[in-house]
Amino acid sequence: MLHESSLADAADRLWEELPGHRVEILNGSIVVTPPPDGSHQETLTWLIEECSRVRARKAGLRYVSGVGMWLPTGPVDYAVPDFALVDADYKDALVEKNCYAPHVFRLVLEVTSSNWTNDTATKVDIYARADVPAYLVADRRHDEVLLYTDPVDGKYPDPRRFKRGQTVSVPESVGVTLELPVDTLLDGDD
Repeated sequence: MLHESSLADAADRLWEELPGHRVEILNGSIVVTPPPDGSHQETLTWLIEECSRVRARKAGLRYVSGVGMWLPTGPVDYAVPDFALVDADYKDALVEKNCYAPHVFRLVLEVTSSNWTNDTATKVDIYARADVPAYLVADRRHDEVLLYTDPVDGKYPDPRRFKRGQTVSVPESVGVTLELPVDTLLDGDD
């Protein structure tokens, strides 16, 4: 087992040596994700446009991608969600390593890639323990979207599952009204 500082140092070295890859420390283990594909990035771009369209900024939110969340699961744990809606003053909650305290995250979205189990299992637990109000997973491997909301005692209730042709309504607790078509979340904006 690596000492905490050497684990963090190893993650930093990987980040430097693998440009374009996402490096996270989840439950005390380093996780490296390859660069996203085009559909993945189109989904994120479309979400930014949708947040702008519904005036999320006027609702006191900011929409960001690739911003780190400091996690309560370990002394050096952090995740880097694909997309997040955060409180407008999130920069005041900087912890370290460009990671912010989890209380400023209102919604987190992950689009699955080759290491899909991190998004559909590990991060479900981690984001619930971080008390993130809404966690949305565009599960491209299983061709569905999962919505986890309102964690209780560090656990999300079973997710709501959405299939192609359906629309996901973002919970009011996030602070903005968004209707997200499943097909666009899974395939990107066509």
